[in-house]
Amino acid sequence: MINAVAIDDEPLALKVIQSLCDTSQLIHLHKTFTQPNEALKYLSETAIDLIFCDIQMPSMTGMNLVRSLPPNIMVIFTTAFSEYAAASYELNAIDYLLKPINQKRFSQAITKAQEYLEYTNQKNKSVEKYIFIRADFSLVKIPLADILYIEGLADYLKIYIKDRKTIVARMPLKDIIEKLPSDEFIRVHRSFILPLNKIESVRGNTIFIGEKEFPIGKTYIDDFFNRYS
Repeated sequence: MINAVAIDDEPLALKVIQSLCDTSQLIHLHKTFTQPNEALKYLSETAIDLIFCDIQMPSMTGMNLVRSLPPNIMVIFTTAFSEYAAASYELNAIDYLLKPINQKRFSQAITKAQEYLEYTNQKNKSVEKYIFIRADFSLVKIPLADILYIEGLADYLKIYIKDRKTIVARMPLKDIIEKLPSDEFIRVHRSFILPLNKIESVRGNTIFIGEKEFPIGKTYIDDFFNRYS
């Protein structure tokens, strides 16, 4: 069960969120606040998993409020203004809901929050089966078994996934390799990370996965052959 609060300067908007939460078995909305300072005081004293937060509020913007929160509290922004999507992405929001919020989008956001909460709770207890990547202004869940390969492009990367659209995320390869199990994935080039179990053959300094060919960079040759041989 996700423990949540909602913050919005409009009481009617809070009633809508309360109504939506009442329809879900995944979330319990403890309190609602029209004053951000009161919400921050409550959050400093109470263990809460998630906040719904409006962005445009007169006494304090939602962005500034979120910057004051501990990093372990999940955030779903609720706003009538789509131009804040990019800024919410930089603040690592779980999702970004445009008002008026419909039931389908609300349920999708809560499912993301539930999956991410389970992920963080189990991260150090068991072998990870998936990772979460921030892309398209929200969290995307990617099963490790479905990753075909990862390609780095300066500060961006592309994650090629079996039977799914390629994910483009703003993240360098060195950051995503830290999220991946070291016994399952290997960096073979400054531009490529590969799943070891999908490598079909190696000829010289070229790796083959299906019809794709990947060069082994000079920096990575020794590590690759030590692990692959």
